[in-house]
Amino acid sequence: EVQLVESGGGEVQAGGSLRLSCAASGFSTDGHVIGWFRQAPGKPREGILCSSTIDRSTYYADSVKGRFTMFFDNAKNTAYLKMDSLKPEDTAVHYCYAEGVTYSGGFYSTLWGQGTQVTVSS
Repeated sequence: EVQLVESGGGEVQAGGSLRLSCAASGFSTDGHVIGWFRQAPGKPREGILCSSTIDRSTYYADSVKGRFTMFFDNAKNTAYLKMDSLKPEDTAVHYCYAEGVTYSGGFYSTLWGQGTQVTVSS
């Protein structure tokens, strides 16, 4: 089955760190743009970070620049979002995604993970 499975969310105090995992199955992360969106209650979904496994270019939203980083473990076919210096305003459901995923039955222009809750207390 082609899917992205996220893990690693939880609750942390302001200033703390968390690492989210996005494990791909049914396809390789290599050759795709992989990224993260988040959605806080009552707010629109916000794209925060994405990285191309093709040319290794990375985009960071201003809201996370200098605090969040993304890296890949090709052996585990997993992308990671490392979040440092967390703030209460980072509280949201975080979703990973992959662009342009093909499989035997078709094609996903965007494949989404199930989301994981990150809660930062002050």
